[in-house]
Amino acid sequence: MSNQNPNNKIVTVNTSKNLSLSREAPMNLGAEQALLGAIISNNLAFEKIENFLRSDFFSTKINKIIFEALRRIISNDQIADINTLKIFLENDEDFKKNGGLDYLLKLCENSLSIVNAKQYGELIYDLFIRRKLINVGTELINDCYNINNEDKALKIIEQTEKELFELSNDDSISKGPRTFEDILINTMDYAEKAFKKSEEVIGLRTGLTDFDKKIGGLHKSDLIIVAGRPSMGKTAFATNLAYNITKDLKDKKKEKNVIFFSLEMSSEQLATRIISEIAGLSSENIRTGNLSKNDFNKLIKGSENLKDLNLFIDDTPALTISSIRTRARRMKRKHGLDLIVLDYLQLVSSDSRYNDSRVQEISEITRGLKAIAKELDVPVIALSQLSRKVEDREEKRPQLADLRESGSIEQDADLVVFLYREEYYLARTEPSEGTDKHEVWTSKMEKVHNVAEAIIAKNRHGPISKVRLYFNPTITKFSDLAETSF
Repeated sequence: MSNQNPNNKIVTVNTSKNLSLSREAPMNLGAEQALLGAIISNNLAFEKIENFLRSDFFSTKINKIIFEALRRIISNDQIADINTLKIFLENDEDFKKNGGLDYLLKLCENSLSIVNAKQYGELIYDLFIRRKLINVGTELINDCYNINNEDKALKIIEQTEKELFELSNDDSISKGPRTFEDILINTMDYAEKAFKKSEEVIGLRTGLTDFDKKIGGLHKSDLIIVAGRPSMGKTAFATNLAYNITKDLKDKKKEKNVIFFSLEMSSEQLATRIISEIAGLSSENIRTGNLSKNDFNKLIKGSENLKDLNLFIDDTPALTISSIRTRARRMKRKHGLDLIVLDYLQLVSSDSRYNDSRVQEISEITRGLKAIAKELDVPVIALSQLSRKVEDREEKRPQLADLRESGSIEQDADLVVFLYREEYYLARTEPSEGTDKHEVWTSKMEKVHNVAEAIIAKNRHGPISKVRLYFNPTITKFSDLAETSF
């Protein structure tokens, strides 16, 4: 940790030379005083900085107290002048100890025009960030020299990157308790946009019309669990959604960036699935090279259309929650981020050791994924396996209790979607041909051919329901069962 003395100096230690270096912390008291004086002189100056400046950005206790008092008075539609400030702060002991009324009068005497209020505010903010960066850098240096610290080097990198991400994210600067009035404003703004069917509010459109109608799109900060038994199409469903969200956006301002963590399949295998979907060719034929010249031309054309796709694939095996968080933060900082997909939950490695307690390990992972969704303000889709007990009962449709290492998965998820294909199970019960049973079986197969169900078993934002989808296993593509409008 850094050492900070009463004179606002940050002291760092150069271990290699055993020398103490002292520098003035970056601050500009003149700019702070000028801004506060301008606001007191003319409250309109506050409008120029209220959207980005906070009281903790100021370098001294007295300036923080006065700015917070100005903010609260003006926010209540009252005039903030020397008289109202005096009344507001007369019982504040910290205000009295740090200069009090004499300091307030000094500010008013040196008040300037409001013309430069925004520039002063931006300077104060910049200097605040610099002071924070100094603290982060000092902690980094001290942690690196402290070889007795149990934290590994990669853990130090993770912590430093987290702190830098928070500094670069404007929203994180103002985290903490908020008044209900502030929350209500944002809530009503959300409701108004939803009423007008704003894309910003209904969430990311998955490209599956009926599914979007049921869930309202993929909402920011939500953890979405997509679960199913093997061969139900979980990975195909995830790649379809990822592609649909990133494709065909001519307006650069509305481009969506998706990062896909594939712990099971390689990035080339995922790319093959997406190209298969676009070109309308069997992914198996693409892998084996069983293509005609016309098919290969389709493949080339399809790949050309995917070059600018804002889909990033990370196929590093056995990633931990910390690694996923670090890489997602880096992605958001460098490119922007709208969706995280994880394939799949049970392959994530825990940051801790639980002596073979897989339930505790999964609990840590799901809590971590939900924390990532909230921190980065993006939806997180995590695929999950189901337990084998589904196969042991007559009704194969999944239930929440079928989630492997259940409990924490169900608890932490905002949305749980089960994928189910009756055709898969029915195909394995074919009776002998030429019998009455075979005719009945054939009739049933025709009804469920290429039909999949997305069973919404938990929905924190609405009712549980079920959506029937079209699934083409040859090109691993999900689509609407019938054409409908959104």
